[in-house]
Amino acid sequence: MPKGNEASPDAINRTVVERKSDREFVATRRFNAPAHIVFEAWSRPDLFKQWWVPESAGLSLLSCEMEVRTGGRYRLVFRHPATDQPIAFFGTYTEVTPNQRIVWTNEESDQGAVTTVTFEENAGSTLVTLHELYPTQAALDEALAGSAEGLPEQFAQLDALLASGA
Repeated sequence: MPKGNEASPDAINRTVVERKSDREFVATRRFNAPAHIVFEAWSRPDLFKQWWVPESAGLSLLSCEMEVRTGGRYRLVFRHPATDQPIAFFGTYTEVTPNQRIVWTNEESDQGAVTTVTFEENAGSTLVTLHELYPTQAALDEALAGSAEGLPEQFAQLDALLASGA
């Protein structure tokens, strides 16, 4: 049982998703790995594709192209078994600071967000903060009802990947 200000490991490694305004939300989670390892899981396609798709979503990640550098591009193509149609998400990395920050655009529609992920290391663990800013309240509402719902599962999958030493 935790004493005083100590938090249990479950409380420390819990994903928190909060709406911050009419157009933005923030998700946070602490991972028991140094920032450079967590950053690799976000920036190497072979690692990213192992955790990004929530298992419960039933989606398949058909392709994962990522050039994680400022000015680089990404393209993720998914397939949902209900529709059997490929769905592409793509955009540009507008800022990449290794082991600290990745910022990208979501360009598949005019309602795409700007996503910022930061990696803050402290005593060998890393606090990841994912911030998404949408062009409209309606776009944020749709995201919170859809893809953002999967973030706790995605982050749990990332946690498992990191714990496996992959």
